[in-house]
Amino acid sequence: MGRVEELRVRLLGRLPTFDSRRERLLGWLGPLLFAVIGGVLRFWRLDRPHQLVFDETYYVKQGVSMLRYGVEMRWTGDGEEVDPLFTAGTLDVFKTAEGDMVVHPPVGKWVIAAGEWLFGPTSSWGWRFAVALLGTLSILMIGRIARRLFASSFLGTAAAFLTAFEGHHFVHSRTALLDIILMFFALAAFGALLVDRDDYRRRLAAAVGSLPARGPDRLARLRYGPMIWWRPWRLVGALMLGLACGTKWSGLYFFAAFGLMSVLWDVGARRAVGVRHWLVTGLWRDGAWAFVTMTPVILATYLASFAGWFASDRGYARHWASEHPGEGVTWLPESLRSLLHYHHEALTFHNGLTSPHTYESNPWSWMIQSRPTSFFYEGKDASAVGCEVEKCSKAITSLGSVSIWWAATAALFVLLVAWAMRRDWRAGAILAGFVGGWLPWFALQHRTIFTFYTISFQPWVILAVVYLLALAMPPARSSALRRQVGYALIGGYALVVLANFAFFWPIWTAQVIPYEHWQWRMWFPSWV
Repeated sequence: MGRVEELRVRLLGRLPTFDSRRERLLGWLGPLLFAVIGGVLRFWRLDRPHQLVFDETYYVKQGVSMLRYGVEMRWTGDGEEVDPLFTAGTLDVFKTAEGDMVVHPPVGKWVIAAGEWLFGPTSSWGWRFAVALLGTLSILMIGRIARRLFASSFLGTAAAFLTAFEGHHFVHSRTALLDIILMFFALAAFGALLVDRDDYRRRLAAAVGSLPARGPDRLARLRYGPMIWWRPWRLVGALMLGLACGTKWSGLYFFAAFGLMSVLWDVGARRAVGVRHWLVTGLWRDGAWAFVTMTPVILATYLASFAGWFASDRGYARHWASEHPGEGVTWLPESLRSLLHYHHEALTFHNGLTSPHTYESNPWSWMIQSRPTSFFYEGKDASAVGCEVEKCSKAITSLGSVSIWWAATAALFVLLVAWAMRRDWRAGAILAGFVGGWLPWFALQHRTIFTFYTISFQPWVILAVVYLLALAMPPARSSALRRQVGYALIGGYALVVLANFAFFWPIWTAQVIPYEHWQWRMWFPSWV
């Protein structure tokens, strides 16, 4: 084995069979299979119910407004008044001269609008098409990401399987909300940075491996190590993070978590190849370069998402600067000064959102799904279609599959130990997803917040469970008994996940079921 190959194995640690033709084929076929199955489940009767579900009342109508006016316009009445008109096909529910003060950036609403443009704004299929498509694509993405993370096509397929049959992901893939769009772009950024990690390490191995075997020139060059300037996949990650921030501001937390994660990967790589000042070089050279290259891409992408607002005269606060000369950040152009004021108002709203809500929850309880959010509920009697008993229920509950979320809760402790004690970079990468998507909410407990926000870090919940499956998976040269036990545990767990999915299917898809059967699925009082 040559010096370059030796360094490559040290930095990437993969088995020779991982890149074989058979493994590459399996690495695509498994995730694709479950993406197709998951897609069929997500698109099946996607237009049902033909009603605005939960916060669809905002984002579906705002998507239509974006198509018509380029910005979000105010409604002609409150939601209870205009929603029945809108669902009946009346689209003239907007005040044509008054922009609406909305608190989330435009990207997610443009994504929803794309489906409405394809299938028509009066089609509930069109309302939800885009999120169902992103949900389906994310099944393939998580499978491919897990394959790269664990260097195993089997575990990549397992990740796609778990995502296809995870209830929280399933419900959000069928509901036109922003949170799964945020999740999609955050996951895409994570995948891009994972590819960047491998590409950087291959190039670093080639650069260091080509140095003289010994001598003063080698020592001089390894004092700080070579600088890898061109990082195209890092820029792709920045673009995806910009789109995440342009969907919801909480995308900034993923930027902070993933940016630090990527720099720490560079630090570790420099140490592994023998760079003398690996910590200083990794933090100050690689870290500074990451910030300098990623931040402008993210900022430019975010500002570009407001193109409709810049081009419009109707957007909320569009001409605030001209109407308030001498106020705000006066050295900025008027359009940016107006946008900054708009953001200040949105931030004030977010910080002041403290009104009680029936389904609010505390982030401490999110992983165990102690207070799932009811997206939709209707009580039915025997006169209703599909109800053959005295009392029925029709519900959509954003409840995560407990077979997955409870296992992931236990996996968190395993991940923390593996990262802290064994320096397992895979555990650290998975934890970064929790840091970006979950940890910030602990500082925002004064706000009214909900369990359904967890969809933003749901992929790392899946990866946490896959980490446990990797521990159960028998090594290549294990005994027959070890293989039987390992695969029996994995197979048994897969059956539990499938049974969990089948049992809760009615309350994820608004099926009309006897009220008693709905109660069977409300395992705890806090679920009601």
